[in-house]
Amino acid sequence: MKRLAVVLSQGQSNNPTKRNLEEEIVAQLIGMPGIDVTIIPHLYDLKPDGTGMMALQGIGTDLIVLSWLYPRAAHWLLDRNEIRGQFGVSLLKSAADDDESDESADSNLTEPDELRVISQQPRPQRRIYCIDLQTTLKPRDYVDEVLRIQREANTQVVDLGSWISGTPSPAAAERFAQPTNDTALGNAGLGNTGLDNIGPASEAARIEDSGDRRWYPVIDFSRCTNCMECIDFCLFGVYGVDAADTILVEQPDNCRKGCPACSRVCPENAIIFPQHKSPAIAGADVAVSSLKIDLSKLFGAPDTDEDAISIAARERDEQLMLAGRDAVGTSVGMKKRSEQHAAAPKDELDTLLDQLDDLDI
Repeated sequence: MKRLAVVLSQGQSNNPTKRNLEEEIVAQLIGMPGIDVTIIPHLYDLKPDGTGMMALQGIGTDLIVLSWLYPRAAHWLLDRNEIRGQFGVSLLKSAADDDESDESADSNLTEPDELRVISQQPRPQRRIYCIDLQTTLKPRDYVDEVLRIQREANTQVVDLGSWISGTPSPAAAERFAQPTNDTALGNAGLGNTGLDNIGPASEAARIEDSGDRRWYPVIDFSRCTNCMECIDFCLFGVYGVDAADTILVEQPDNCRKGCPACSRVCPENAIIFPQHKSPAIAGADVAVSSLKIDLSKLFGAPDTDEDAISIAARERDEQLMLAGRDAVGTSVGMKKRSEQHAAAPKDELDTLLDQLDDLDI
């Protein structure tokens, strides 16, 4: 059976609560049959050619990534580094997620008349499960979810209850003593691309990858329509196109630290800044483009009358001036978005909002 790789991405700080949660999860997973655990520095900060990213690229099995990032942000962060697969669905939810489950059920739906980039770039069939470590502070909740995914993937072939209790069943003990194949991994979690025995890893693989904190956009290609508005808007050379004229983040380190302006002008909310304080920009699973009302506040707007476009223009001007360049306002890179906004006919919801505004309450 396939082994299951579990990667834990550590937080950027040395917060003792976070560190204790990470270490307890690892401690409980070590020794579980069929599971290989790898610990890496914060996923967002890994260098593209560093040991951490190379280790992840060497994992060929189904993959579970535990990180301090929203699952959508983590998935597309992996994808941009050629660590690709199908979305694995985790059932681990916070109490707030449970309360909003009915409302969020339709949030992943995209308009059928829009062609998404992902439809032209098929991903491998292996599954990648991204789990947010901010969901709960109970280590066992994460361990139970890993075991559930393992069972779902049919990678578990021993009696887990007897193994965890320290008394493996006779059949399991015989299998571990005389494995039926010789494809055991040399390093836990790395380089596994096929079938393997299900013996437990005795310890986690810890990957060191020194580097500074980073800030750059990540594109969600399940939402992106390749409209190129981001490359028109950004004046710092962050975006580019590949050989097939598909948008990509070409020069991530050109991005101005703390600036999320391009995410505000994306019509499909496909641009993620994983470290931004506002959930909609950081990768929370909301589909703001499907709503007709102005949700600037959801994108971290200050308490003013500015809409998302005005905020984006102001943020960009601030960065241009810090770089010694002239401000451009809304005169550059916003033509298509402005035209679409102006041309959109009002519907019943727009009329209702206008009526509410007239009430002045």
